[in-house]
Amino acid sequence: MTTNNLFSEKTIDPDPFIQFKKWYDEQLSFNIAIPNSVSLATATKDGRASVRTVLLKDYNEKGFVFFTNYKSRKGSQLLSNPRAALLFYWPESARQIRIEGMTDLLSLDYSVSYFKTRPRENQVSAWASEQSSVIPGKDHLENRYLSFKKKFSEKEVLKPDFWGGFCLTPEWFEFWQEGKFRLHDRLTYFKRNGLWFIERLAP
Repeated sequence: MTTNNLFSEKTIDPDPFIQFKKWYDEQLSFNIAIPNSVSLATATKDGRASVRTVLLKDYNEKGFVFFTNYKSRKGSQLLSNPRAALLFYWPESARQIRIEGMTDLLSLDYSVSYFKTRPRENQVSAWASEQSSVIPGKDHLENRYLSFKKKFSEKEVLKPDFWGGFCLTPEWFEFWQEGKFRLHDRLTYFKRNGLWFIERLAP
């Protein structure tokens, strides 16, 4: 499923969000299992880094959206150090996209609106999982799930106060495409005075 499209300073779009959409839409056309998976890197205030896979739920010219438990490791790190990075790696097209920037909490209305679209079982699990905390065993988690399932059995599952969305606003992009003899194409965008500029990096 690889692509042979030429990629250069002449073909890249001057707007990184439009360029992202071009590559992302092509990735979606491959019909892979989870096309919106992305690695999210965060760090504590003193620079202890961690990375995990999350799901991209939306994107536009303002940034890239994902959801989590605010008390989770990533949530607590983002609340104390809002700088973060995303990595989309797509072996199907021999491409990857790196994005670095600042994160902000999404509005309550936005998070509530998205929470309502989740399957009911996922809504219940958001309440049940004390994400990133140490638990005594799987039974503990399953019992919490059953408890909250019963609690909400005859009513709407409301969004927990400790759960919601973040938006990463990019300051820098890198679009990477595999080349012959490891002469890969690496084109980056950086922002200065509100304008995007493009540079090429050695592979």
